[in-house]
Order: sequence, then C-alpha cells, then structure tokens
Amino acid sequence: MAARRAFPDVGKGVAVSVRCGPLDGGQRPVVTATVHEPEPGQALGAEAATALADAAERALTLRLPLVLTMASSGPSPEEDVSALDGWGRVARAVARCSGMVPVVAVVGGPLLSGPALLLGLVDAVVMTSAALVYVSGPAAVAQVTGVPVQPEQLGGYRVHSARSGVATLVAADLAGATELVAQLLSFLPLHCDQLPPFLLSGDPASRPTPELRDAVPTRASGSYDVRTLVTSVADDGRLFELRTGWAPQLVTGFVRLGGYSVGVLANQPQSMSGTLDIAASQKGASFVGLCDAFNVPLLTIVDTSGFMPGRDLEWRGIIRHGAELVFAYAEATVPRVSLIVRKAYGGAYIVMDSKGMGNDICIAWPSAELAVMGAEGAVSIVHRRAAPEDRARLVEDYERTFLNPYVAAERGYVDMVIDPAETRKVLIGCFRALSTKRERLVSRKHGNSPL
Repeated sequence: MAARRAFPDVGKGVAVSVRCGPLDGGQRPVVTATVHEPEPGQALGAEAATALADAAERALTLRLPLVLTMASSGPSPEEDVSALDGWGRVARAVARCSGMVPVVAVVGGPLLSGPALLLGLVDAVVMTSAALVYVSGPAAVAQVTGVPVQPEQLGGYRVHSARSGVATLVAADLAGATELVAQLLSFLPLHCDQLPPFLLSGDPASRPTPELRDAVPTRASGSYDVRTLVTSVADDGRLFELRTGWAPQLVTGFVRLGGYSVGVLANQPQSMSGTLDIAASQKGASFVGLCDAFNVPLLTIVDTSGFMPGRDLEWRGIIRHGAELVFAYAEATVPRVSLIVRKAYGGAYIVMDSKGMGNDICIAWPSAELAVMGAEGAVSIVHRRAAPEDRARLVEDYERTFLNPYVAAERGYVDMVIDPAETRKVLIGCFRALSTKRERLVSRKHGNSPL
C-alpha cells in the first residue's frame, strides 16, 4: 500500500512529497521524494531539506530503494545558516543509504550550488533534457577565469553525459526518466541483504552463439563493437547500458544470463582500442562497486592492450585513479567471471579482473593473447640488436609461443579455453555454479579507497 506525506509550500513556494509504493507502472516498492517547484530555479529552504532527509531515513528504515526527483537553485539567500545545515543533513542521510539500499536521483530542471553535490553520493543519476547542474554558475566562472560560458555549456545534460560522467542515463522528459529508473531497479535487489530478482525468459540457456566465431577480427588492430558480443550472449539480446557517452572505451551495463541479473564490464575496441585511462578506470570502479554492494554477479570481457600512455595522464594521477578499479575488484565478493576474447596485456590484464585479482572463473577464446606486451614491443626490447631481416621471424616466434591462451591455461591462470559458439551456455553454467558463493568479509571499519 502506498503512503504519502506532503510538505506544502516548503521553502517559499516549494513543495516536497514523500511516497512509499511502486514506481509508475512498476511492481516493486520504493521510497520517492519529489521536489515541486512552481517557479524555475526556486531556492529550497531548511524545511524542504529536512523533508528530503526524512525520505532517505525512511528508505533506510524500510529497506527500500530511494528515488529523489530534484530541481533547486540551492539554499535560499534569504534564510540563515539553517538552510545550509539542512542540506548537510540531506547529504549525511543519503550517504548513510549508500551500499544499504539503491539510491537514484532524477534531475528534471536546474540543480545548482551545494545540492548539486548530492548527485555524487547516489548510485545513479538520470537527467532529462531540461537538466542544468553545476556548483558554480556562469557568472562566477566568468568572474574568476575571464571566460564567458553559457549555462548549457557549463552544466547541461550533454556535458554531464559525455564529459563529467555525472549522468548515468538520459531521458527526454520526467516520464521517460521514471521508466529508466524502473528498468535500472529491476536488475537490483531492494536492499543489500537480498539477491537480485531472478527472471527467466524464453531464451534457452543452451542457445549456441556461432556468430561469435567471427566477432573478433583476425588482425590485431582490427576494430569491432563489443556490445554485439554482449547482446549475443544475453537473454533476449538485451543490454541495459549505463554511461554510454562517458569513457566509451569501457562498456558497463546490466544483462540477464539464464535469468540471473549480471553486471557486464567490457573493453570497447571501437573507442581508443579499448585502452584504459582515468575516466575509464573511474567508470569501471564505480560500476564494480555498485554491483558488489547489491550482490550482482560480474562478467568482465577483456580485450585491451593496456593503459593509455601520456604525460598529461600521468600528471593527472593515472596511478591513483587506475588503482580505483584495482581496489574495486579486489574488494568485490560477488561471483566474478572473466572472459578474455583477444588482447590482455600488461597492467590492464591485471586490472581487468585477472585470476590474481581474485576472479572465480577465467574463460578464454582461442584468439586470446595473454602477455606482458604485444609481439612487436616485446621483440624491440628483448631483441633490440636483431637485424631488420630477422625481426619478422622473431615476432612470429613470439606470437606462436606466448600470444595464445594455452600457456596461461597450463599454469592455471585460465580455467578453460572454449569455442566462441559455446559462450552463452558456458557463461550461464558458470553463474549457476557460483550462485551459492559466499565470502566472509574482513572485520574492519572500511577500506581506504584511492580516490
């Protein structure tokens, strides 16, 4: 039964309603808190912030997902410091929900100043085309930098879906946003002590995938869309992708495999050859953390030559940010399956859920290449004095000796080498076998993640 609590005319014309019940058209209950603003950009006062904090506390108490629909220009300058204190209480209440219940924010208009930081605390952000989100506005930016900027250029939905990574999903309007939220929550449990919903479809678990035999180009530099591979193995060919515009060299999203909800993280050779950089590491770490918090098994599909080199990346902290993905995998206790389809070189091999990082099952296609580096780079280092006429032979020898999955399988780093046509059947079998996996967590306050 749905319950509603209304706070009319809170914060000079702003009304907040808190509702417990299913989303429109959905069956699973959630706690929703919606900020109604009669005037665009209306500031929110202390009472409105208190109402949002109450909603977060109710979600935590009832162990239900929390959906916040917000639009605000921030604390009202006409109020005293109590308005700032109120938004601090909202942030604390939302942070307490983190990892306990799924938290999703929907932005259907301006969300400015301090309240915009709330979006960094939630599990997913859905923005509409009317969303406008920033901490410091165009006037402040122009005053400090001397560079004029339009509001949409500073914090429109296009910026946050492609450049900042704040927007997880984008919808045309609030109705579309609500539908996306319902789809997202369908892959997640109500709270952290539940398993995700198991939903069988008519897609047979034994369905062969012969099309995958030709999915990967024979040329090492050949490109392909990894999403084709994902949809080939997924139930009914469906992939619910997140953050499609940000760090596109890494694909993250949810599928179902034999009815199991599974989080997929895959290198995308179509973009930057699937190499990892700061944004990709952050995107992957955030997704692994979300899946692990809510008991969603992980499938990692590997085809990458390593981390993107560059002075700028080193100066901006690729060591720290690359370690975010390492840390997320190292902490994850959910069932983890790794599928190596082509290149798995160097540090990126380690980072992309290798056996050493603790994956439960590592699968490889015959086309998989597990090595410290590619053949050309290895020969240029090991045989730097070789004559030019000998280099082609040395490269061929290196490829034949090292760039295959069988050496790694002999040493226990790969559990099985499979025919690509059997991929769906094998993956479903793996997740079925791992469905009873339980790990005892180390007793500690929390880890110190490299942020």
